[in-house]
Amino acid sequence: MEQTRNFIEKLGFPSGDCNDLPTSTKTFPDGAQYRVEIPSVEGPASFEAVIESCEKYEVDIHRVSQGSGIMLLTDDELQQMAEIGRRENLEVSLFVGPRGSWDITPMQHASAGKIAGLRSQGMDQLVYGIEDIKRACKFGIRSILVADEGLLWLVNEFKKAGELPEDLVVKISVQMAQSNPVSIRLIEEAGADTYNVPTDLTLARLAAIRQAIDIPIDIYVEAPDDIGGYIRHYDIPEIIRVAAPVYIKFGLRNSPNIYPSGTHLESTSIALCKERVRRAKIGLDLLKRYAPHLKTSEKGAKGLGVPVAEVTV
Repeated sequence: MEQTRNFIEKLGFPSGDCNDLPTSTKTFPDGAQYRVEIPSVEGPASFEAVIESCEKYEVDIHRVSQGSGIMLLTDDELQQMAEIGRRENLEVSLFVGPRGSWDITPMQHASAGKIAGLRSQGMDQLVYGIEDIKRACKFGIRSILVADEGLLWLVNEFKKAGELPEDLVVKISVQMAQSNPVSIRLIEEAGADTYNVPTDLTLARLAAIRQAIDIPIDIYVEAPDDIGGYIRHYDIPEIIRVAAPVYIKFGLRNSPNIYPSGTHLESTSIALCKERVRRAKIGLDLLKRYAPHLKTSEKGAKGLGVPVAEVTV
């Protein structure tokens, strides 16, 4: 085993999980160690509810993300999402669709097939995904969420060719599910700008991943039930210490999966968003009590995919 570990080290990876929990020396471009994300913000009304709750609880956030997909937002809704993001100086990350879970295949409903749910199925879905991204970018969106390696590679090629904006932030979904430093390095090399790790990784495993990659790590410190249901608020200081730069994500236990969302679920979506911000207040107050020295970013800091003015074509 020692020979195997030594060879892996020569390849530039840690030889095992970092049980000594080394402190990360990496940061965001502004020197910050952490930023805050509110996920599952499914439309303009939910976004406004997040802003209202942030003011109520005096919570500073940097990014919101959405899971139902660009394709399920109307033009007016896309425009409003971009306008709110510009007004509040926040990154707005929208999921690319379609994907397998919105398609005709039954595999993702089977116990052994759930991992296939968000993959892009066939070449047509890859084409549709690129078209989805182009549509969002025309409204000024500058952050997307992908869950398929092939789509990630294509997006990177489109960016290099000038077919998509160079400043487009490509965020990887938790449901892409790579869980080790080697796999995640491959995703970084394919063009990922920020990687959402699975929800149940130990501090030692997070530390090992940080030794191998430079891009920010996104991690749920409270995870919805359907992706683990963990509440890791007391881990927040150590997660930041060993894995910086990180986006701390506040999902919500004991809440329904409302994907794909719409006006029929809007009141539920709004209520869930408000509670996510309240949970963020709890987690961030804990962070201030136990690790006030850890640094966060200002709104609109370098590297955030804040929407730009709508592109006229």
